[in-house]
Amino acid sequence: MSLFLSQLFNGLATGLLLALISTGLTIIYGTLGVVNFAHGALFVVGSYAGFTAYTMTGSFLAAIAAGAAMALFVGLVIERGIMRMYYQRPAEDQILVTFGIGIILVEVVRSIYGGVSLSVPTPEWGQGIAQIGSLIYPLYRLQALFIAAGTLAVLYFVLYRTSLGLIVRAGIEDAQMVNVLGINVKRTFLLVFGIGAMAAGYAGVIDSPIVTLSPDMGHRILVDSFVVVVIGGVGSFPGAIIGGIIAGEILSLTSIFNPAYSHVMLFVVMALVLIFRPQGLMGQEGRE
Repeated sequence: MSLFLSQLFNGLATGLLLALISTGLTIIYGTLGVVNFAHGALFVVGSYAGFTAYTMTGSFLAAIAAGAAMALFVGLVIERGIMRMYYQRPAEDQILVTFGIGIILVEVVRSIYGGVSLSVPTPEWGQGIAQIGSLIYPLYRLQALFIAAGTLAVLYFVLYRTSLGLIVRAGIEDAQMVNVLGINVKRTFLLVFGIGAMAAGYAGVIDSPIVTLSPDMGHRILVDSFVVVVIGGVGSFPGAIIGGIIAGEILSLTSIFNPAYSHVMLFVVMALVLIFRPQGLMGQEGRE
C-alpha cells in the first residue's frame, strides 16, 4: 500500500509537470495552428539556463526566473524571426522548420555544456522528507506538485479571467474575426508563443532536481507532451491538465509491475482515445 501511494503521488507530480509543458504546446497549437516540434528543446534550454543560474547564485528562485526568462526570450526570437513567415505555409513546412529549430537548440546546448549528464541539487527548502499518514515521501517532489498546480491555476486565471485570455481564446476559434475587430492578432500571437515557450522552460527548471539533465532529454518530453495533448484534446487547457494527470499516473503505476511497459501502456491509452473519441477527452468535435 505504501508503494502504491508513493507511486500515486509520483504520477500526480509527473502528470502536473507534463500538463504544464503540454499547456504551452496546446496553447501554441490551438492559437497559431503550429505543431511546435521545438517545444522539447525549449524545455532543455530552460533546464540548462536554470542550472547555470543556480551554479552562479546558489538560489533556486533565481534559477527558475533564469530558465523561464531564457525560454521566453528564445521563443520570442523564434516567433519573430522565423515562425511568423510560416503561419500561412503548409503544416509539413511548419513541422520541418520547428523540428530543425529544435535540433539546432539542442546542439547549441550540447556544444556549451557537453554531452555529460548534469544534476541540479535540491534546494535547501526542499530537502528532507514529508510524512503523510503512513507514507514517507520526498519533500521536494511534494513541493514540485504544488508549484506545478499553482502555476496551472495562474495560467487558468490569465486565460479565463482576463481580457488577454479572452483574445487568445477568441483567436483559437476565429483569428480572422478577431483581426477584423481591430485587435492586433500578430502581437497577441507573439505573446502566446512566448508564454508557451516560457511554460516549457519553467517546467524544465522545476523538474531539474528530480531528473538528470542531458541535451537529449527533450525528445522524451516532446513525445509525452504530444500524447497528453492528444488524450486531453487539441487546444483545450482543461484537457491538457486532465491528459497530463492521466499520462503521469499511467507512467507511474505501470512502473510498479514493469517499467519497460510504462510508455507502451501510455500509447495504448492514446490509441484507445483516438479510436473512441478522436477529438480527445475535452476537445471539440469536428475541429481541425
